Amino acid sequence: MYITTNDVISHYDALIDQNNDPAHDPEPLKLYMDKWDGQDFIDKMELDTEKTVMEIGVGTGRLAMKTAPLCKEFYGIDISPKTIQRAKENLAAYKNINLICGDFLEYNFEHNFDTIYSSLTFMHIEDKLKAVCKVFDLLSDCGVFVLSVDKSQDKFLDIGTSKIKIFPDTPENIACCLNKAGFSLSEHFETEFAHIFLALKNENKTL
Repeated sequence: MYITTNDVISHYDALIDQNNDPAHDPEPLKLYMDKWDGQDFIDKMELDTEKTVMEIGVGTGRLAMKTAPLCKEFYGIDISPKTIQRAKENLAAYKNINLICGDFLEYNFEHNFDTIYSSLTFMHIEDKLKAVCKVFDLLSDCGVFVLSVDKSQDKFLDIGTSKIKIFPDTPENIACCLNKAGFSLSEHFETEFAHIFLALKNENKTL
């Protein structure tokens, strides 16, 4: 089975059609999602009102609602047009929001970021090293990358109404990609469902 970009777009567009919006989950579901990217994940970014931040896979804004108020300027990219439209609605109250509908690996960004983070998105990216190298290039000097990857090694994402092929992450491979890209791996810790990586940009890229 070959996974295409259109398959991923169709999957997430369909979730919006079903009014599946994690940004408005009831409290028990929000606590459940914290098992991948709770307060510890956000704290590692050390956000402040002088920093420009980007989220890879912004979705409907579930995490952006927590991080955007803490930074100077927020950028979020997602591949699903309907998801981005819902994110614009969810984040309308914030004036520092810039949302992009596009493929992170293909999109040409016009400037760098102080902090880049991503949760539950790298499973859709087959070429992990290419993605990590692009993150490195987009970060400002001394920039920070915080990444949460699912511990599950399932080859498909199945939510009952739809099923698509994904590319599971292993902590060993992610750590290797970070090193090859030129990052210093500052911290790696586990939550119940995820591996969290905190990586710092070095002065010189080694790849």
